[in-house]
Amino acid sequence: MASAGRPSPDMEPLYFELQSDFGITKHMGGRKATHELIELCHLEAGQSVLEVGCGIGSTTRYLAGECGLLVTAVDISPRMVERARERAKRRGVAARVEFKVVDAQQLPFAEASFDAVIDESVTAFVQDKQRALGEYVRVAKPGGYVGLNEATWVKLPPPELVRYTAMIMAGADFLTAEGWQALLEGAGLGELSTRQHPFDARSQYIQELRQLDVREYLAAWYRFLTQSAINPAYRKFMQQVMSAPGQIFKFIKHIGYGIYVGRKLN
Repeated sequence: MASAGRPSPDMEPLYFELQSDFGITKHMGGRKATHELIELCHLEAGQSVLEVGCGIGSTTRYLAGECGLLVTAVDISPRMVERARERAKRRGVAARVEFKVVDAQQLPFAEASFDAVIDESVTAFVQDKQRALGEYVRVAKPGGYVGLNEATWVKLPPPELVRYTAMIMAGADFLTAEGWQALLEGAGLGELSTRQHPFDARSQYIQELRQLDVREYLAAWYRFLTQSAINPAYRKFMQQVMSAPGQIFKFIKHIGYGIYVGRKLN
């Protein structure tokens, strides 16, 4: 069994490696949530944005393509960065994106480098959240924005649900809305804007389809299902998920997501 609140050591990298292998990384709210994040960060074409935790590059492609932003996309996983770079090339936006393998807690950028810093379902997985927020603020320009789209406990979860979530999701540590807001305030951000949303499975499915074309989406899930049958790593992950199936339904009842944005005032 994993220790309280943490996954077993071999499960932590497995969660992300499987996602990079079958080609889907998730954040709650999908493209709709990304729109809100862009709106609250007041981003306009030609501005520079740091995307922390780019995953397979779905949002990266959207920011650089449809939004016309200059994007620096980083992730701690080399395989994720590789997948994101491949997607940017396929979608014709590679010239507007710089990719780096980076730890969110130690960003290799100068102070005041970006008009905005955003993440989508990333900081929940960072061990030292306050340190990461300090880095986001450091590299944002004065007057720029830091924006998070993060899964949020809509009501306090029982301890066994927290342990289960951490076990199957690489040690994820979700906060309440008040917790996320306090994190931004603790980093010195002002003019906070927050929006909370409940989790809706049907809406989430539709939003995920909008982030990938149908062919990509079906191919990713086909690989996941087939590999779950034949690949020991996939089977191990599924065994962990199904070790307490009742917790999955509890998770859905307790979780939502929020958009949390603050401005660097000086």
